[in-house]
Amino acid sequence: MTRWLTEDELASWFPLAGVMLKLNPALDSQLQRDSDMTHFDYLCLAMLSEEESWTTTMSALAGRTNASLSRLSHVISKLEGRGWVCRSRSEVSRRVTLVRMTEQGYDVLVAAAPGHVETVRSLIYEGLGPDDVAHLRRLMTHVLERIEASGLKSSC
Repeated sequence: MTRWLTEDELASWFPLAGVMLKLNPALDSQLQRDSDMTHFDYLCLAMLSEEESWTTTMSALAGRTNASLSRLSHVISKLEGRGWVCRSRSEVSRRVTLVRMTEQGYDVLVAAAPGHVETVRSLIYEGLGPDDVAHLRRLMTHVLERIEASGLKSSC
């Protein structure tokens, strides 16, 4: 038997669905306009910037960006063509591919960050208090954990 959403659940679902459909295109639009990159390009560079020596495996980066290896490989090829990252084989295992952000990639990330952060702040955090931010973190962590536990694959 189908467990239909309650009126309150529907009232929260529709805005969440709207956020899912509109947030990434809004972030893409700002980053394309200001920095000639997509939100996913930025996310890849940002994740690499947090790694020691700005280097990680393709598999680890795919996990951190919630992307399939094929999608990530395509994007990394594009970023490699721009001189922002480079790939190499691991010395430990020839089956492992490493990706490293270059100095040029870091400079591009640093230049893009202020506009991106301002857009995120303006779209998500303005008007929220500390309790709201804590609730948002708890709720989004819960949703993300449920998605990951479901075993359903994303189309990324």
